[in-house]
Amino acid sequence: MTTTVNTTHATTSTFGVMIRTGVIAAVAASAATMAVAAAGHTAGISLDIGGAPIPVAGFGVLTAAFSLIGVVIAALLFRFARRPRRAFVRTTVVLTVLSLVPDVIADAGATTKVLLMLTHLVAAAIVIPAVARRLAA
Repeated sequence: MTTTVNTTHATTSTFGVMIRTGVIAAVAASAATMAVAAAGHTAGISLDIGGAPIPVAGFGVLTAAFSLIGVVIAALLFRFARRPRRAFVRTTVVLTVLSLVPDVIADAGATTKVLLMLTHLVAAAIVIPAVARRLAA
């Protein structure tokens, strides 16, 4: 007699756990983007756009704000979407790509633009998978 064990674990959860995970991911992403910006600045990359410097803390604040918007999107999809994980991943990947457009057209040097885009991708790489794991497939 053979026993088969299902090793696929869906990491879905309750609404509260999903929100808590999203908030923790937003905090982690904020810290990560500030670290990337600080490292870039230390390496000599300008944080100036249009002649005005972006403070390192500004990266964290904007990351937190937009990550929390992502958590709100996840909450709405949790409640109303038939396949919330799939809808969330598709939506947030599109929004991440769109978030790169202002960086490309910014009045800044090439290395600054790359650094800005990198911070967007770092935040997305932290928040999207963390929240998606907590949504039903």
